[in-house]
Amino acid sequence: MAKIRVLNVDDSALMRQVLAQLLSKDPGIEVIGSAPDPYVAREKIKALNPDVITLDVEMPKMDGLTFLEKLMRGRPMPVVMVSSLTEAGCQTTLRALELGAVDYITKPKIDLRNGMEGIADDLIEKVKAAAIAKIRGVANGSGHGQPRQATPLSSAMIKTTDTIIAIGSSTGGTEAVKEVLEVLPPNTPPILITQHMPEHFTKTWADRMNQICRISVKEAQDGDSVLPGHALIAPGSYHMTLVRNGARYSVRINQDPPVNRHRPSVDVLFDSVAQNAGANAVGVILTGMGGDGAKGMLAMKQAGAYTIAQDEASCVVFGMPKEAIKLGGVDKILPLGDIAGAVLTHVSRLS
Repeated sequence: MAKIRVLNVDDSALMRQVLAQLLSKDPGIEVIGSAPDPYVAREKIKALNPDVITLDVEMPKMDGLTFLEKLMRGRPMPVVMVSSLTEAGCQTTLRALELGAVDYITKPKIDLRNGMEGIADDLIEKVKAAAIAKIRGVANGSGHGQPRQATPLSSAMIKTTDTIIAIGSSTGGTEAVKEVLEVLPPNTPPILITQHMPEHFTKTWADRMNQICRISVKEAQDGDSVLPGHALIAPGSYHMTLVRNGARYSVRINQDPPVNRHRPSVDVLFDSVAQNAGANAVGVILTGMGGDGAKGMLAMKQAGAYTIAQDEASCVVFGMPKEAIKLGGVDKILPLGDIAGAVLTHVSRLS
């Protein structure tokens, strides 16, 4: 197979060198060039036609977000953002994902000697995922069309407090989850979400979602109650599990070892929902690289839960849904725009 050809765009010569060295560890990737700013990058894109771009946010002459928006309007292509772990960095990265970036990596520390291999593995995986991702150009500044409006549930639905909706996602998931949540009515049953994200990013993402959704959205804390009209997001670097005490549900947060190389892991969430909610649950697996969540979704289905996978056409990366389907853990395969309505329709039948 042809190598994935990568162009690194960063104003730091040292960072460009580090990224090139990390990516060169994989024989399937070739770093074909680098650029210190978007103007040089624009010319190198024309001359070299890379498969994937890694793009820094803070650069001279033109910031990364402005360049990304211009790129996605004029010549859409896979972009992996290189972000800092600051609050501003998290906000900017989420905006980049809205504009069409496939994924992001946190900027490696130049003086870090231990753990560099792990950083390399993460970077390589994200570049490979970007190379096969579906890219949608920006027409209206969001990268997505208007979501379909889900039919609000009746007020009687509020009584169904023992129904749990569990959602898992990875690459492309921040925008996919947003499209599902933003059409849900305030009386939607409790929602638990595991999205592959590092720490710091999940709180920023949860706060951002809380501003646009009719339900309440927050980063989960250990012991949080699971309530109707509320969505809890697993914190970065922590697993989240559902626990039951009599008629009440709550979540536990822990730093047990990664599962499927991920913490938080979708399998960990789904397994706990299968065990503690059984048939009173709906499982949704969205776009993402790899197979995390597939076994957990099968466990949910075997426990009597209703399970939905996003279809290939609407996925950025059809990895996690594909694996769940292959294992036989999926009841329904749907386009992203139909998932919220399907969840609500099923939940209303349980009331």
